[in-house]
Amino acid sequence: MTDAGQLPRRTVLRAALTLGSAATLAGTVSACQPGVAGAVLTDGVLDHRYGLDEPHWRLAVPEDRSPRGLVVALHGFGGDADAGFDLGYGDAVATTGLALVSVDGGKGYWHKRRDGTDSGAMVREELIPLALSRCGLSATTRVGLLGWSMGGFGALLLASDLGPERVTGVIAASAALWRTGAETPAAAYDDRADFDHHSIFGRVGRLAGIHVRLDCGRSDPFIAANRALADRLTGVETHFDPGGHENGWWRSHAASEMTWLAART
Repeated sequence: MTDAGQLPRRTVLRAALTLGSAATLAGTVSACQPGVAGAVLTDGVLDHRYGLDEPHWRLAVPEDRSPRGLVVALHGFGGDADAGFDLGYGDAVATTGLALVSVDGGKGYWHKRRDGTDSGAMVREELIPLALSRCGLSATTRVGLLGWSMGGFGALLLASDLGPERVTGVIAASAALWRTGAETPAAAYDDRADFDHHSIFGRVGRLAGIHVRLDCGRSDPFIAANRALADRLTGVETHFDPGGHENGWWRSHAASEMTWLAART
């Protein structure tokens, strides 16, 4: 039998929502949930789904002060809105004073796909405005972006779309990067034209003026492509240290990554 301490985070939080009565109607979750000490959670489902099935979002804000900024966390392939909290990014909300928002982004690599989904537009056009409003921040407030694996690619892609006018800094952890279309799996891009349009190597100039940090384990299969991207970026900060493409490695870097973004907010 599974005890309460082993229940998936979403199961525990859904139970809290059910018990919340009036607070539930407002979307508010108790700050006493696992992994979010010192933070207050809200969650819900986005209205404009951009081809995705009921994309669930989760927002954590400091419980004792107004957030000084917003960080958008993009999950890896097969992940969901809970993944960033499971990796410990939510734990840094109280210490950094930053709000953290995440969303179910599907498996489409955070850009418009032939199947009609567009998780990138969902983040740009709906998630960020919603989160800024709920945080009491101006609609023009610049945000920080972070992600791991597929989400690391997505964070760089969204930063290149939004530009320095809307992004303070971006952290890509173990970013799923390929240097040529021939290297890429079918899940990442629809075809060669899709790759050419969205490849980060073709968007280096668009990242100018944005603080960029690349983190990657030296045993990660994406380390060569991450090194190649770092060589093409100006002023990039890199943390290439021992480790592979795994949750434990991402979890060990979560606190320092949130602190890095806080310093640039």
